[in-house]
Amino acid sequence: MATQRRKRAPKKAAPKRSIKRTLFWLGFKLSLVVAAFMVVFGIYLDTKVRERFDGEKWQLPVMVYSRPLELYPSQRLSRDQMLRELNMLSYKQVRQPHTPGEYSVSGHRIELLRRPFEFHEGADGARGLRLTFNGPRLEGIQSLENQRQLGYAQMDPVLLDRLNTEAREDRLLVRLAEVPDSLLVTLLTTEDRDFYQHGGISPVAILRAVFANLLAGRTVQGGSTLTQQLAKNFFLTRERSLWRKLQEAYMAVLIDYRYSKDEILESYLNEVYLGQNFSQGVYGFGLASYFYFGIPVNELDIEQVALLVGLVKGPSYYDPWRFPERAKTRRDLVLKLLMDHGSLTEAEYTLASKQPLGIITRGQMSYGRTPAFMGLLKRELQSRFGPDLLKQSGLKIFTSLDPIAQHAAERAVESGLAQIEKLHGKKRLEAAMVVSDWHKGEVVALVGGRDPRYAGFNRALDARRQIGSLVKPAVYLTGLANGLTLATPLKDRPIRIRGQDGQLWTPQNYDRKFRESVPLMDALASSLNVPTVNLGLQIGLEKVVDTLHQLGVKQEIQPYPSLVLGAVALSPMEVNQMFLPIANQGLTQSLSAIRAVVKGDGSLLYQHDDSAKRVTDSQASWLTLFAMTRTVSQGTARSLTAKFPGATMAGKTGTTNELRDSWFAGLDNNELVSVWVGRDDNTPAGLTGSNGALQLFSGYMGQRGVNSLALKMPEGVSWANFSRSSGVRVTSDCPGSLQVPANLATLGAATGCGESAPRSALDDWFGGFLN
Repeated sequence: MATQRRKRAPKKAAPKRSIKRTLFWLGFKLSLVVAAFMVVFGIYLDTKVRERFDGEKWQLPVMVYSRPLELYPSQRLSRDQMLRELNMLSYKQVRQPHTPGEYSVSGHRIELLRRPFEFHEGADGARGLRLTFNGPRLEGIQSLENQRQLGYAQMDPVLLDRLNTEAREDRLLVRLAEVPDSLLVTLLTTEDRDFYQHGGISPVAILRAVFANLLAGRTVQGGSTLTQQLAKNFFLTRERSLWRKLQEAYMAVLIDYRYSKDEILESYLNEVYLGQNFSQGVYGFGLASYFYFGIPVNELDIEQVALLVGLVKGPSYYDPWRFPERAKTRRDLVLKLLMDHGSLTEAEYTLASKQPLGIITRGQMSYGRTPAFMGLLKRELQSRFGPDLLKQSGLKIFTSLDPIAQHAAERAVESGLAQIEKLHGKKRLEAAMVVSDWHKGEVVALVGGRDPRYAGFNRALDARRQIGSLVKPAVYLTGLANGLTLATPLKDRPIRIRGQDGQLWTPQNYDRKFRESVPLMDALASSLNVPTVNLGLQIGLEKVVDTLHQLGVKQEIQPYPSLVLGAVALSPMEVNQMFLPIANQGLTQSLSAIRAVVKGDGSLLYQHDDSAKRVTDSQASWLTLFAMTRTVSQGTARSLTAKFPGATMAGKTGTTNELRDSWFAGLDNNELVSVWVGRDDNTPAGLTGSNGALQLFSGYMGQRGVNSLALKMPEGVSWANFSRSSGVRVTSDCPGSLQVPANLATLGAATGCGESAPRSALDDWFGGFLN
């Protein structure tokens, strides 16, 4: 019997219920993992969001402003100068001003609406002013609000420069309240119509974009909300990937949950990328408004707003300088969207779309135009505050620079050098000019070379050259402070002085003539060398050195006889500092470019103290200044009297050996100006102080306008008569006597007319020097 095989029982299939249960648990666990990951990832993203939004969102640049133009009746300000100031402030000329930043001109009148501004003394609102001019003067100021005559008003300051610590980004922070409604409406209409309804992402916008793109067969519309764009700009790269979009959407939801719509919108307005300014990106509508149009964002017209909003889609693709037609097409499309949604009438759309782009010249924003002055400012900031001040975000620095004075100085240097080179056949001349307000010790203008836009070698600060006869007022001031008078006779005879090295020095007057005896005042006015040497030796060279140090010269000076003819090297800035006490009756302060520094939160960090200290005798300083007016009226600078008849100024020319350097220092009732002309390689320029630097000073005053110097005598100084031969005080009825101001406290009573001249100490002292 055949053996029967036992059949193996088949395996039972696993119940379907068991498989479903397994898959369920696997899915559940995976969901938990995903959920846990999303929670953890959400916490991470939320931390990043809060760090950025709750902290300082941006490192804002330091804003550097000029002085605010102060307006008062009878001041030295012409209509053309006022118009130039308004142009630098980017005010818009209209038929009738209605909004801040606008002005109109009618004959000798200007009406304007001054912008509101946060001055360092506090905020000041918009003001309507009617200015009436009479030639070179502001005749009157009237309020447009109540028609009252005003004794004082001030303009908003000019933005001079922006100092960035962030190498790649630049922005000008604006608050939501400062942004015009037209910009907000245009932005939301174009980029995110449901902004105030969605929760950070907008499914409606996504579906609308998908539908529009399918119809067009290409990407013509995006579905990202402003919040998503902000998240991408703040935290993410421009990579196109699903993972980046997921992060963007997640962060948008978190941002919308934690922060108000207005805060999100304000952040977007300041963060959006709108162009490229050389190596730095232009971020935010505040800066873009200046970058493209040169005006604040709240003064934009609707067609300008439409262009800026249109640039959001692609600042490079729609660059209005490179692709103006493309930019105009985009702008007009934005305008049409506004019309389609009822924000513009058809007539308004037609008018706006016919306007030109109206952009300024590329790179011509209203700052970065005074590199020499900015060099001075940065040095003073470094010296006063150290290297970390400019790292603070949002600082405002209010300077003393006067744009009207700066413009006049730049034109005087440029045109003056061109005329000198043409007239005298010179080449390769350079120049520098420093202008200060000698009452306040502030630098109001500074030119570092013949090209004022060049940011290289700053001759006003760094070109130390021998000053020649500019040293003479210090010599004469020393004599006047030590008992001499403006009438003291100084010997003008040939002399030879043997130096320590045994060499003979035989100083000569410029004209090679000798006059036997010259009153001290005339010797200074005519810049005579021999009498000056005699005076310096008489009073003592060490005393002259002390006077120079009192006047602000900091370097070590050797008391050699050649010192009194200018064998000391100074920069134009140091020369200006040296003449400051002479202008101000012996009072001085360190020249400054800073008026105030305000922190980002609006609190005052620093304010310039314009109090002065006495460094020289007030009577002697005033008498020196009086003698310098004779330099202008009848001495080496008398060409100024011919050009400005009736105006009183004081000055001193300076010329160095072999005509290498031409100098002039002069002042009117407001400003002290120091000018140098020469060559960088120190070869002879072939110019005296009179036909070189003086011409640039004259050109400056011609453009600036002269405020005649008011010579108010200090206490103790009065007119007196002196013998021309002996220099002693005589009565007023003595024939041929010389009447000059004098410090009566140092003089005895007037003698009769027949006195004999006392022997001078100079006669006894010269024995060891005269050959």
